[in-house]
Parts: sequence; C-alpha cells; structure tokens
Amino acid sequence: MSLDAQMKELANRSKAAARQLTGLDTEQKNRCLHAMAQALCENKAAISKANEQDLETARGMGLSQAMIDRLVLNEARINAMAQGLREVAALPDPIGRILEERERPNGLLLQKITTPIGVVVIIYESRPNVTADAAGLCFKSGNATILRGGKEAIHSNQIIAELMVQAAKACEPHFPADAIQVVPTTDRAAIPALLCLTDEVDLCMPRGGEGLIRAVAECSKVPVIKHYKGVCHVYIDGQANAKMAIDIAINAKTQRPGVCNAMETLLVNAAIAEKILPELGEALARHEVEVRGDEVSRKWLTPLIDQGQLSFKLAQEEDWGAEYLDLILALKVVANLEEAMAHINRHGSGHSDAIVTEDPANAERFMRDVDASAVYWNASTRFTDGAEFGMGAEIGISTDKVGARGPMGLDELTSYKWRCFGKGQIR
Repeated sequence: MSLDAQMKELANRSKAAARQLTGLDTEQKNRCLHAMAQALCENKAAISKANEQDLETARGMGLSQAMIDRLVLNEARINAMAQGLREVAALPDPIGRILEERERPNGLLLQKITTPIGVVVIIYESRPNVTADAAGLCFKSGNATILRGGKEAIHSNQIIAELMVQAAKACEPHFPADAIQVVPTTDRAAIPALLCLTDEVDLCMPRGGEGLIRAVAECSKVPVIKHYKGVCHVYIDGQANAKMAIDIAINAKTQRPGVCNAMETLLVNAAIAEKILPELGEALARHEVEVRGDEVSRKWLTPLIDQGQLSFKLAQEEDWGAEYLDLILALKVVANLEEAMAHINRHGSGHSDAIVTEDPANAERFMRDVDASAVYWNASTRFTDGAEFGMGAEIGISTDKVGARGPMGLDELTSYKWRCFGKGQIR
C-alpha cells in the first residue's frame, strides 16, 4: 500500500471513530480515562524499556542534553502522565454545554452548544508525554486523535497509545479503538500526505521547534493552531524586589531550559542594574548559564567574567530573537519600562512575558501593552502550561490571535453548532 493510501485509510478510521465517540456519555469517558491512567502506572517497566530504545536513538543523533531530557520517561513523568489523565477525568465535560440561548420574535428557539471538532492531528517532537496528554484531552472532548511524534520517540509513543487503547476497550466495549492512533511510519512524507486530507482531518496542532511548526503550517491544507517559538522575557523593573527578581529569573531560565515557556531574554532596568546584576550573575554562574549580554550588563558582571566564574559573550542582534532551549541567556539593561516593552514587542514571539515590580501602575501598563498570550506580574513564565492553569493535561500552546490563544485544554478543543427549535415556522 502506498504512503498516501495508508494515510487515507488511517484518517478514514479516525473519522469513523470520531462519529462513534459522540455516543459515549461523560461517565463512560471518565471511566476510560481512569483505566488509561491505571494502565500507565501498571506498565512502567514496559514503558521504560521502550523509552530506553528511543534514548539510544536520540544519543546517536547527537541531540543536546536539553532535548534528550525532553525525551526521558522516568517514574515521575509516567506518574505525571497518569495524574494528568485523572485530572482530565475530574474536569467538567466540555461537550453539550449551552453557550448561548435566544428566542426570536417568531418563536424560534436557538441554542448555541459545544461540539467536538472531529479528527485532530497532533505533530510533535521528543516529548512522549504529549502522547498521553493529547490523546486524553482529545478523547474527553469527543475528538479522535492521530498522533505523529518524532522518530526519536516512536517506541515510547506507540506503547503509551497501545496501553491507553487496550485499557479503555477493556472497561468500555463501546470505545472505538481507532479513536487514538499513532502514525506507524517515521517517513516525513506522511505529514503532507495526512494534512491534505481535508475531508477527513479537521485540525492540526504541531508542537515542537520553529522549523517543524513552519514546515507543517506551510504544507497543511487543514487548519493549523500553532506557536512558532517561545522567546519569553522577564523584565526586572526599577521598583522590583531584588530577591524576588533573582528567584524568578533563575527559575524561568534554569528549571527546565528546553521548554517553550522558559525565559530566553532578561531585561533589567538601569536603575537597579548595579544592585542586582552582581548577585544575579553569581546565581547564573552556579547554574552554568552562558550569558550573551550588552555592554552595560558586562560592566556590572566584569568581576565574575574576569575570574572565569561566568561565561559571557557580547550579544549580537540575532540573540534578541533567539529561542535557545538551553542554558543560554540574552541579557540587556534598559532605560525604563517603555524601552522594555518596545524590546519585547519587537523581538518576542507572543508566548509569555513577565514583569517583576512593586509598582502596580507599571505592572498594569506592562500587562496591558505587551502583546503576548500570557503576561505575568511577579511570577515565572514557567507557569504557562495547561496543568498549571488548572486545565488538566495540556494539548499545546497557541500564539495565534484567531481562535484559541495561550495554553489549550478541553474547552479549546471544542467547536459549536446551533440547535434550532421550531413549531412550524417558515420564512
């Protein structure tokens, strides 16, 4: 069978499964989700064995340590996948909610109600936990999902999906096995072959690096929800609490540097730079962060640089818009809030940006005028995440301005339709 025919068959099965999912009620869906979670917990050894195969492949590909970290499925991450499924089960069912209701002068009653989107394709790299998160969210929202992870994670992705399907089928006979499918080939040609099927596929969501997302958006004939990259900023205002600012900056950069909500650029107000940068530089040095800073920041970091404690390079223009996904930080001293916001709106990616300040007026201006899907006052950008936002597991993050924006959970995986109740009205 040709690749095109293989993708057509896979999409047709998914479309049929999406139709069957409408017959499951909330209790049935939640029972399946709990069974899926239990299956992941009971099969940690099998998941770890498959994951180790993928890690060997990744090491052979020469991936960075940060990228390999995204691929690892240790016990804590397997438990987190299972807990994410339980949290999704605990959330209200997003399907069938009445969003709006009105009665027309002719007596026609109109209801706008939430419905599943249908068939959702998820294309992602490295992180196999996306398999459980995406499949669980799509299932709870009544959508069939087709998962296409990177070749470096195929064994992990396949076993996670298989365990989830087997568990759901065992506890609910009406669960359609094709509701969760993994593209069985690592051939890149499968992506355009799948995304040209406008009659079968309703939506595509790519998760990964900018190159992957742009390639998917350019080749897809079905709608794509996306964010190209996460160039996230923290701005330390002149009125900031110094300890809080350092704690937030270090967390945003180093807690998990290889993820899209990690800080990539730190902006520091000139009025506080002398006070905060030496201590912040020591903290960055302890975490082995390489700084790419401007001339002013170098002035206050010179002792650490000269002693060989801190790795420092003068920033180039391309550093201000870079998504490093590594222990590298762009650093700039700015004159005021206006310069900080102008820098963010020019170089940012619309993902997540934070201000650290004790001045409520400056915080309000920042949160109003910075163009991002999530803006923070005195908190780390690392919270831009579906679970942290109380959505349960996350399907992805969107920086689009039409449709979903920011972390996407259950509600963002629904569409709507109008139900119209009449008594013989004609126009």
